[in-house]
Amino acid sequence: MNETRREPELKRVMGPGLLLLFVVGDILGTGVYALTGRVANEVGGAVWLPFLIAFLVALLTAFSYLELVTKYPRAAGAALYTHKAFGIHFLTFIVAFAVMCSGLTSASSASKAFASNFVEAFDLSLGDGFALTAIALGFMLLVGLINFRGVGESVKLNVLLTCVELTGLLIVICIGAWALGGGNGDLSRLTDFQAAEGESAFFSVTAATALAFFAMVGFEDSVNMAEETKDPVRIFPKVMLTGLCITGVIYVLVSISSVALVPPSELGEGDAPLLKVVEAGASAFPLWIFAFITMFAVANSALINMLMASRLLYGMSNERVLPRVLGKVHPTRRTPWVGIVFTTVIAFGLIWFADLTALGGTTSLLLLCVFTVVNVAVLVLRRDRVEHKHFKAPTAIPVIGAIACAYLASPLSGRAAADYRIAGILIVIGIVLWLITFLYNRYVRHEETTLDPTNLRD
Repeated sequence: MNETRREPELKRVMGPGLLLLFVVGDILGTGVYALTGRVANEVGGAVWLPFLIAFLVALLTAFSYLELVTKYPRAAGAALYTHKAFGIHFLTFIVAFAVMCSGLTSASSASKAFASNFVEAFDLSLGDGFALTAIALGFMLLVGLINFRGVGESVKLNVLLTCVELTGLLIVICIGAWALGGGNGDLSRLTDFQAAEGESAFFSVTAATALAFFAMVGFEDSVNMAEETKDPVRIFPKVMLTGLCITGVIYVLVSISSVALVPPSELGEGDAPLLKVVEAGASAFPLWIFAFITMFAVANSALINMLMASRLLYGMSNERVLPRVLGKVHPTRRTPWVGIVFTTVIAFGLIWFADLTALGGTTSLLLLCVFTVVNVAVLVLRRDRVEHKHFKAPTAIPVIGAIACAYLASPLSGRAAADYRIAGILIVIGIVLWLITFLYNRYVRHEETTLDPTNLRD
């Protein structure tokens, strides 16, 4: 008698409350803590505008993700949707590799932000050169060691980390409201738009939006929890949209408090802008406490992104689209140690050669490209019928979403050339590894290379 072995299904433990905290916690993090000042460098006092536009673009793409996750409630995300829509192995690989690379650039930017806040927390005078880079590299090494030791992503731990990250941003908002209520600060700066040197107002806003979009990414990760969510088809739409709106409101309020209390020119100096806001609005508030909250928030982002990157690399290796050596598992720690070493070394290079603005911009660039593909995939998959009812976005939304994401990812938006250089180098590394594996599989092992996106989840 033949029996078909079935893998055990994931346990559905997440209700609306836990899923909402997961969505909010995944979005909150390095972007707003570290890049508010860099956005101010592009648009002056109108810092709130790029964050608002970034929120609206993210909201459009969220509708596409909601249609796809309720139509295909599987834990594989953009790679699965790309595979179902186009069935092109190489395109599926590029999307998966781009998501992995976005994790590396995001974690590297978090490391730089950690270093800046570490200096502030311990009141060190190290300047902006090698010493800061050394701290960032040391932090990334620590993340790599923790990753190697083995850290499971826990939803309950995510609740705690979300509360810490949210507390830091609420402190900024409350300090801003208290200072403004006491007659301090200058709300007139909110309309004091200052285009970057040599740029028009339109290109300054779009360039700043392309950077601010880094603060809105993370909501797409929640689709990987579809198989662990109770009744995902029913609760996902309401929860994801609510989570996005909560973070959008928080970001706009933080940006308003920031520019009202600190002149944009000062806000744009250094990698710890919110510390300046706290100091300006409440000089008696112990800065070291806020510095530690920020360090905790960005450290969490770095660890989660490096975990994702190494596990995604491990999945692609096991699917034989990348060299098998990258999927080697340590015999005692049971972690993908070669993949961890590989991703950590790349992160070292990113920290050494790229600044915070370029890393944040590259993260948003990679994910905007992925979001463009996902928005198109929604339209292509309209011809694929499923038996159960699911969320359906108005057709205009994915069309506008695809155009908006493609525009913000293009040079027309005023995006810095460094973003394309870094992203290009990372993608070329992936293509070279893919090509080596493809040729080895075909001409040495005499096997066809296939890719099942459902095996790529971390």
